Order: sequence, then C-alpha cells, then structure tokens
Amino acid sequence: MTAAKIIAPLRKLNRRNIFLFLALLGPGIITANVDNDAGGITTYSLAGAQFGLSLLWIMLPTTVALVVVQEMCARMGAVTGKGLSDLIRESFGVKITFYVMIALFLTNLGNTVSEFAGIAASMELFGISKYVSVPLGAVMVWLLIVKGSYRIVEKVFLVACLVYLAYPVAAFLSGPDWGEVMTASVVPDFKVTPGSVTMMIGIIGTTIAPWMQFYQQASVVEKGITKEDYAFSRLDVIVGCFMAIIVAFFIVVACAATIFKAGITINTAADAAMALTPLVGAYATGLFAVGLFNASLFAACVLPLSTSYYICEGLGWELGVDKDFREAPQFFWLFTIIIAVSAGIILLPGAPLIAIMYISQVVNGAVLPFVLIFMLLLINDKRLMGDYVNGPVFNTVAWATVAIVMGLTLLMTLDLVFTGFIARLMGG
Repeated sequence: MTAAKIIAPLRKLNRRNIFLFLALLGPGIITANVDNDAGGITTYSLAGAQFGLSLLWIMLPTTVALVVVQEMCARMGAVTGKGLSDLIRESFGVKITFYVMIALFLTNLGNTVSEFAGIAASMELFGISKYVSVPLGAVMVWLLIVKGSYRIVEKVFLVACLVYLAYPVAAFLSGPDWGEVMTASVVPDFKVTPGSVTMMIGIIGTTIAPWMQFYQQASVVEKGITKEDYAFSRLDVIVGCFMAIIVAFFIVVACAATIFKAGITINTAADAAMALTPLVGAYATGLFAVGLFNASLFAACVLPLSTSYYICEGLGWELGVDKDFREAPQFFWLFTIIIAVSAGIILLPGAPLIAIMYISQVVNGAVLPFVLIFMLLLINDKRLMGDYVNGPVFNTVAWATVAIVMGLTLLMTLDLVFTGFIARLMGG
C-alpha cells in the first residue's frame, strides 16, 4: 500500500465517482468519530485541564498512526470479505482467539459503562436525574440496533457525527492564544512524569482503541465493500480519522485555555463543562454538555455492537444488524446483556465512575499493541492479501506505534511498581 494508491481517487473526480464515494461513506467516519466517546472526551478534557497545551503535539503523530491502522483493517475487510476476529481464528487458532476475545470483552465492558456514565453526567447538567436518563438511553440504544436495519443505523450514526461540531465552537469561545496553540501542536514538550506518561497512554488508547479495528472491518464486510471499489472507501477512512482528531484537538485547546489557566481541578468531562460557565459563559457549557450526551449515546450503540461483532466472528456464530433474534440469537443477546449490565452499574449508588472512565482508556492503550501485532501479521500475509499487503511506509508507522505504546506502558508499569515498593517501605 503506497501514498499514490491513497490519493488515486482524487485524480478522477467526476459525478459518478462522487456518488460512489457517498454510497460507500460510513464505516470509516463512524468508527473514528465514535472514538470521541465519554471516556475519550474525559481523557482529552483532563489532558487540557491538567497539562495545558504541553501534550497537544501528540495529536500529530497519533493522526498518522490512526489513519494507517484504520486503513489497514478496512483494507483487510474489503480484500478478504472477513472480519478481524474471523481472520485471527483461522490464522492463529481458537485458543488464542478465545483469550483475545476475553481481554477485549472486559475492556469494552468498562468502555460501555463509561458511555452510560457520560449520558448520566451530561443530562444531570440539564437537571435530569440519571435514574431517568440512563434507562431511557439504554432503551433507545437497544431499539435502534435490534429493530433497525444496517442502512437506518448507519444514517443515524452519520447524523450524530455532525454534533461533534459543538467542540470546535466551544474552543473558539474559550479565546485561546492561537500562536501558542500552533507552536504546541508541532513542538514536542516531553516530560517523563508518572502523570504525563499515563495520560499519553490514555490519549493514544482512546484515539486508537482496540475495538475500532474489529468494528470497522466488520462494518466494511457487512456493507459489502470489495477491493474493486475500495479506493473510495479508503477516503472515508481518512476523512473520518481527521474529523476525530480535529474534535479531540479542540477539546484539549478549550480546556487548556480556560480550566488549566484558572487552576481548576476537574475529574470528568461534565466537570469541565461546569467549569467553563464562569470562565467563558453558559453557551460553552451547553455545547460541551450536548456534545458529551451525543458522544455517549452514539458510543453506547457502537461499543456493544463491536463487542457482539468480534465475539460472534471469533466463535463462528451468526451476526449482523440486518438479521433478527431468531437468525442471530447470540449476537443480539450479547448486545442486550452488555447494555443491561453497563446501564445497571451506573445506577448503583457509589459506583466509581471516574475511575472506570479513565482506567478503561489506559487499558485500551495497553491492549492495543497486541491487536496491532495480529493485524500486521495478517496484512503482510501474501496468501490472504495478495497485492494488497502493506508497503514499507505503512509497516514502519504501524510497528513504530506498537513499539511506542508498549514502551509507554512499560514505563507506566515500572512507575506503579516502584511507587508501590516505596509506599510499602515507608509503611514498614
């Protein structure tokens, strides 16, 4: 895969090709934008509020990594006609697939809990109790997926993507110094502290989450995209990735320009929205709250759906939004159970929501390298991919992402072990 192939569709802009692109639009934009979910918005808000603009430079290399990773899995779906779990099972066996599925299930369950926490927090800003918003949100999500078709679900998701425009508007209302913002975007400010390393893993983990690869590849397969028309689908992936990063960028900027400068401590995205009121005004708070609700509800649909996709693929069960309970009982029961358990946890008094939301993103970052290794082994297999194997640039970026995330995770683990050892010594 080369840069020339990526830009090839742009050389043939005509009415037919534009309509073809619009027809294939969906999997890439939806997958990338869902990643700006409650946990993601919380992570970006905390990054800006706690570290100012000092971590903004991470967005640039993360954008490159995100495009490469998402393009690879979408390409595998188009060329092979199979989901990622299917390919892992066929190439590495049922045993390895089972352990991968367990790890991803637990990670995604934590992520889904954070989405319902986001629904609760955003609606509480408008005076609506979580005992009303969470059950209603769960029912809406369930009805959309179980009773809808793939075409209807995809259209609803694409409309939901437009609501993310609230965050760039909130960032402009915050009045940042755009000269400082541009400098911070390209000049690394790398300080190795426990907090900054953990936050970097969280940013990478929430931007390139493991579930994304499974969901996007499954969506490409279910939509029927093939290698013959994949060039335009690739543009869908690239557009989606840039949209997601731009939203994340503006969330960091908005919180850095206001909350960080004011020295206010926050723990969630809802705290960030509230903190903006005295600093910028009620409009910014409202935009943040609406964006958080939309992102949480949007992701509460897609995350359980992605879990159902990859587990059913991995175990060889029937799956698909276009099927019904009789045709794909395991698929829909998995989806239903994840929603019920996640919403139920939020309704428990004293549930540690902040910890769940933040830790789930860090766990995403720690699990990501192992998923990428499987992807890289598969996408470079000539028997599977033929002429669509990775080129040297894509392999370099992908392997570098694996090495960097594993290195950061190791740093975080060593710090936790060292801190725990010192604490025991002091206690002794």
